[in-house]
Parts: sequence; structure tokens; C-alpha cells
Amino acid sequence: MTQAIKIHRTGGPEVLVWEEYDPGTPAPGEVRIIHEAIGLNYIDVYHRTGLYPLPSLPAVLGLEGAGRVEMVGEGVTEFVKGDRVAYAGVPLGAYAEVRCIPAHRLVKLPEAISSREAAAMMLQGMTARYLLKGCFAVKAGTTILIHAASGGVGSIVCQWARHLGATTIGTVGSPEKAVLAGENGCSHTVLYRDEDFAAAVKEITKGRGVDVVYDSVGQATFLKSLGCLRPMGTMVSFGQSSGPVAAFDPGLLAANGSLFLTRPSLMHYTAKREDLLAHAQDLFAVMTSGAVKANIRQEYALKDVASAHRDLEARKTTGSTILLP
Repeated sequence: MTQAIKIHRTGGPEVLVWEEYDPGTPAPGEVRIIHEAIGLNYIDVYHRTGLYPLPSLPAVLGLEGAGRVEMVGEGVTEFVKGDRVAYAGVPLGAYAEVRCIPAHRLVKLPEAISSREAAAMMLQGMTARYLLKGCFAVKAGTTILIHAASGGVGSIVCQWARHLGATTIGTVGSPEKAVLAGENGCSHTVLYRDEDFAAAVKEITKGRGVDVVYDSVGQATFLKSLGCLRPMGTMVSFGQSSGPVAAFDPGLLAANGSLFLTRPSLMHYTAKREDLLAHAQDLFAVMTSGAVKANIRQEYALKDVASAHRDLEARKTTGSTILLP
């Protein structure tokens, strides 16, 4: 019998329980994989607390992992036993030593990318891809603002945006995180605890504002972020680590310059097989070229995932975090 982290109720990190788990045999169209590394993401906290409702309980959390194919179900032709694979997205179930997953959600890993790198990059890296290419077409000459610039997604966005020739302004919580963001390609860092980030953005851009804001913080930054945009700029709200954004009058978008607003999800951008493969291939291309590197800053044993959740919520983590079965 293998082990997994299960929750039987929503709540704090204490609801994450290490227990025996039978992944079963793969159904038609499924693959059973042995995890070598698992990714930790803030959406895991949303699932654990119930902010994002789960289909049922008990449940195994986690949306990202990498490993090797152990067994394939009937009708699966794209994968065979021993293949190195990775995934990011639904269905839940990554917090397990072994799991079954629909084959159409998997991608093959290039030899140049390790399972640890893949587990650290798949969800956050494909998120960075849709942010920079799907929500807004970032290119040379674009100026962006990214909150939590030293975090998992932020670190990748900074590297990828530099590769595209963009200017990046990033908010961070400490001088140490500012150094890390700068090493990842952030052109300007703003210590949001010490200064008004909206005023700093206006000064940096000489009053023009940025082309696009990427905001995963939510409640604490949303309204000020609107004030950082140029006319007809784009606000991308893709997370809410500080809490959900309160209801607001859409007229604010007009008042701030006929702004565009989107609340995207990786699950929608990669719902079709061809889109999933396009996102993964673009990510693997910038990784293998060296333009974007996995920034694994924390590793925890899977059985200790409660500690990882506590550190993530306390903003003690930077870069990417992986869990090791």
C-alpha cells in the first residue's frame, strides 16, 4: 500500500493527514505514475481551506507532479511504461506517492529537464506562459508590473519577460527578496511595505503607467494596481493570496483609462490537448535554452506538507517549492 496526504475536512494545515492510499489500477484512458517530485502551489491552500470548493471529501490535494509511468490503461497509446512525464492542472491528486491520471493531461519530459525541475515549473511556468502570451502579448518595449516578484510565478515571469525584451517592475516584501527578483531579471523592485507601489510605478514610468499588471495578491493590491496602468492597459488578476477582491463599480475601469480586466485560469488556457502541449512546449523551450531556470528554493518531504503550507501562507518561501515522496 502506498501513502498519500488526504484531507477529510477543510481548514488549516492540520487537516493534511499522511495515511495509506490505494491509487487503484488505471481505468481506460488513464495512466498510473510513480511520483518523483510534486509541486506546491498557492491554489493548494485555496483547496485546503475550502475557498475553492472540492468535488468531494476525503480528497488528495495537489495539481502538479512529475515521475515515471508505471502502468497504462486500455486505449492509451501515447505513453508506455517507463516514460518520464509531468503534468499541471486538474484532476486533483498530486499529494501521493503513486496516482492515476487521465493520459491526456500528461506531457513527456525532455531528457534535459529533471523531475524536480518539472515539478517546480509546470504549473507556475505554464501560468507564466499564458500571462505573457495569452492575457497580454508581452514583447520588447512592453513594461509590466508583477506583484510577489520573488515568488514562484513571479520568478519565472521576471526571467521570461527579460527574455522577451520587456521591462519589469516587481513588488517584494524585503531587501533580500528584491535581490532575488533582480537576479531573475526584474528591472526595478519596489518594497511594498516601505513605499507606495503605485507612486513608485508612476515615478519609474515617468507618469505613463505600465502596459499590464499581473496581480496574484488580490484584495490588498487590486485597486492600487488599477492606478498603475496606462490608458487602455490590462489588469490581470490571477490570484488572491491576501483575500478575494471586493465588489467594485466597473466604472472604475473607465475612470482609470478604459482599462481591460481579466481573471484567468490555467485550467481554461490548457483545457484542450493542443493548448496544453503548446504551453508545455513553449515552457520547455525557454528552460532548455537557459532563458528560464527552475528556482527551487525549498524542499519538503511529502509527509511534512503541513509545514510547507504554513511557510507558504506566512510568506516565508521564495521561488518554487517541491515536495519529495
